[in-house]
Amino acid sequence: MNNIRFVLIETSHAGNIGAVARAMKTMALTQLTLVRPKDFPSAECTARACGADDLLAQAQVCETLQEAIADCRLVIGSSVRRRTVAWEELTPKQTANKLLMEAQHGTVALLFGRECSGLSNSELDCCHALAKIPSNPEFSSLNVASAVQIFAYEIYLAQLMQFSKSNETNAREIANSIELESMFEHLSRAIIEIGFADPSKTRRLMRRLRRLFHRAQPDRNEINIVRGILSTAQHLAKRCHENSSY
Repeated sequence: MNNIRFVLIETSHAGNIGAVARAMKTMALTQLTLVRPKDFPSAECTARACGADDLLAQAQVCETLQEAIADCRLVIGSSVRRRTVAWEELTPKQTANKLLMEAQHGTVALLFGRECSGLSNSELDCCHALAKIPSNPEFSSLNVASAVQIFAYEIYLAQLMQFSKSNETNAREIANSIELESMFEHLSRAIIEIGFADPSKTRRLMRRLRRLFHRAQPDRNEINIVRGILSTAQHLAKRCHENSSY
């Protein structure tokens, strides 16, 4: 989260800067950069921050966009206007996931343009992708602080989900490679013995089953359950075969 930077370009209303700082702080974002703000610092800005004064105090002020994003490995521009050149367009959720993924390896930035005109084409030229908030096509203009709040919320939510999944994975004893390979061998034998697959055509089927189990990341208990089911199926198939032989 500390590697995610929100960049405001030529913000004309000081109150919007304060409101942005408040929106960011409620979602645990700390990096605020301002490019040529019209009125900063100011009493109105501080008042609208409502306690997020620390973000304002440490906000970086730059003269150029290039300076603001010089160390960024990924830059995404937020814009509602349609462009003549085709862009990779991301939803707020997709934007959040992309920023978080890249932020694991370095600084990333999300750009917000002027209140009246947004980002210029030359500023978009500095971006890897374009982010859009779905809205009423007949009235799609959002206040910059409102737009920031939406993106900040999606980032915070995505981060919580990643943290939750990480804790869940760490809490389970994920089966190791040896245990998985042993189960795959058992599975390969079982599907032949119970008559589910032709011995000459199991390679492709086993490849698909491998992908299935690798995606699922089963733990040791789950592996044991699967192998128990396979053993029971093999035993029943053997009994049926013996009975049919008499």
